[in-house]
Amino acid sequence: MPQYLLGIQQPDGGAPAVDVLADIVERLDAVAGEMKAAGAWVFSGGLAPPDQARVVRPGVLHTDGPFAEGKEHLGGFTIVTAPDLDAATEWARRISEITTLPVEVRQFR
Repeated sequence: MPQYLLGIQQPDGGAPAVDVLADIVERLDAVAGEMKAAGAWVFSGGLAPPDQARVVRPGVLHTDGPFAEGKEHLGGFTIVTAPDLDAATEWARRISEITTLPVEVRQFR
């Protein structure tokens, strides 16, 4: 069965208030539990801010910071196994509703 990356597109800036974030985390944990029960969940995680990233280019050159300048960055992700793009998109829709953020769905090759 194909695997999909559900990439949460987070706006630059600080995190939501602690009480708001606690509710989001609780609701995301519930969806992750449903994914696990359905056999869809593979792996998920949050990422450090883009200013803590390092970009490596061909050769030995590396620079600090994000690869691209933008108003959004990949803030977290979930890997799911799903029978098709529509099923993966449904998981992404649920995550997007909870976080109020865009979630990109991409199939692994």
